[in-house]
Order: sequence, then C-alpha cells, then structure tokens
Amino acid sequence: MKGKGTQVWKKSGAVYEGDWKFGKRDGYGSLSHPDPETGKLRRVYSGWWKGDKKSGYGIQFFGPKEYYEGEWCNNQRSGWGRMYYNNGDIYEGQWQNDKPEGEGMLRLKNRNRYEGSWERGMKNGHGRFFHLDHGQLFEGFWVDNVAKCGTMIDFGRDEAPEPTQFPIPKVEILDPDGVLKEALDKLMKPEEEEASPCP
Repeated sequence: MKGKGTQVWKKSGAVYEGDWKFGKRDGYGSLSHPDPETGKLRRVYSGWWKGDKKSGYGIQFFGPKEYYEGEWCNNQRSGWGRMYYNNGDIYEGQWQNDKPEGEGMLRLKNRNRYEGSWERGMKNGHGRFFHLDHGQLFEGFWVDNVAKCGTMIDFGRDEAPEPTQFPIPKVEILDPDGVLKEALDKLMKPEEEEASPCP
C-alpha cells in the first residue's frame, strides 16, 4: 500500500487516515479511537509518521484538556514541544525519550513558573523559580525536583496577590557568591552523556 488511504482496526475500532508507504503509516496522517462512553471517534493524533511511528511534528490528545504539540521521534516526544496538562499547568521546552530533557519552562496554573534545566522529566541543574503569588524569585540548583542551594530575593513583591509578611533582608555574608559556588561544587557531579537515536 502506497499513497493516501484509510485503515480501520476491527478489534479496537481505531481509524487511521493519511499517507502510506510500503504498507506502513508514512507521511501525514490522523489516528482516531472510539470514545468509550459515546462510541464516537475521537482524534488522538494528527501529524507526521515514519515507518509506522510518530516522527516529526504532531499533536497528541491525551484527554479533553490534555495534549502535546511538538516534535516526535519513534513514537516518543523528542525535540521541542509544548504540553498542556489537565490541571492547567503548561510545559514548554525540550523533550527526549518522552520526558522533559534540556532547557524548558513549566508554568503552573497559579502563574508561578520554573525556567531552567530538566533531566529525566525532573528539574535538574540550574534554574529559576518565580513565586509570582508571593513576589519572590529563587535562583539556584535543583536535583530531582528538589532545590538544593541558591538565592531567594524579593521580585515584584508590592504587586504580588499574596506577598510575604516581611521582605527578605539584605545578605550580610562577606562572600555570598563564594559560599554559593562552594555549595554548587559539592552538588555538581560529572554528567554522563547517553547515546540516543533521536536528536
């Protein structure tokens, strides 16, 4: 089978409409599944395919309000993409092996946000967390979603909807940068790069 065509899977009721090459989904196409409650077809993916796998740009719908738009490689989110979550959070940035990896931003429903490094789907490395609800900014180093060391400053505190009771006092340490560098040096470990078939 080559060119454009439609396939219906009898067992699952799934329907693919789009391009084919050598009997496999290849090119642009859409995949739909029947809704378990209504039985009506609901689109779950629209985008590019290669060798029967999602590859290139595409949009995957996980639920009515949860979807991903961005790059794919071998059926996994890989490259740049934006994920909208059911709870109102949005992640925008780099992906690898179906998880946030590299540089990215997570904007929470309450408008607070994290901008920085990700590894294995977690905050890892240098980053900044904007506590816009309290008018503070934390800049530092994360390990597996936990902020390990850094600095917290007031940031737009006067405009914050729920500012902290007291402003952050001035740092009185003689060498705050040296203290922070020493703490970071203890946390840093050599990064091992793993080969991946996807860029």
